[in-house]
Amino acid sequence: MYRKIIYSFLILITLASIITLLELHKREETLSRFGSSGNEVTQIQTKLKNWGYYAGSIDGIYGSRTVSAVRSFQRKNGLTIDGIAGPKTLAAMGIQSSSSNSSNDSNNLNLLARVINGEARGEPYNGMVAVGAVILNRVANPNFPSTVAGVIYQKGAFDAVSDGQINLTPSTQCYNAARDALNGWDPTGGAIYYFNPATATNKWIWSRPHLITIGKHRFCK
Repeated sequence: MYRKIIYSFLILITLASIITLLELHKREETLSRFGSSGNEVTQIQTKLKNWGYYAGSIDGIYGSRTVSAVRSFQRKNGLTIDGIAGPKTLAAMGIQSSSSNSSNDSNNLNLLARVINGEARGEPYNGMVAVGAVILNRVANPNFPSTVAGVIYQKGAFDAVSDGQINLTPSTQCYNAARDALNGWDPTGGAIYYFNPATATNKWIWSRPHLITIGKHRFCK
């Protein structure tokens, strides 16, 4: 009787170990890494090529060039530099995967708060919400990437990304402004651009139809 109990216990431990290993393997499969292939890798290569990180061919194969490009993207955006396109890296690229879909809303809130902090820190509260609204207006516009992360990390789109301020910790007010923008508040009336007239050096931006000025920012169509 005692031996049967021990035998049954050992079987349970073995089954539990097998299930754990299968779960770990399943999680690994959701990550694009060296040797992976498929549609997700194609998306990664396409994004990185458009942003100037990847110079290879878009073949859907996660080789050494893709690893190097992912590492460069991670370094630039304050992510763990491991060359693996895990949930955080994919979210930063604006790519949804089975491992990141459930946290997509949280990722959007965090990204918006970080950009608002970098771009509109010190602005009136409605001016902070307005920056978030511009990002969301771009997401809805066919001329821009279709995700919050895609818009934010579009090359050269935001100074806060270029100068690293996106990596600073946002204040509670920035998170509140991000939530208000996500909930539909748009103080700009549909703007897809904004700039500071006192510091702007791009002549083209002045040609955009003016909608409203909030604080130091001029919001435009």
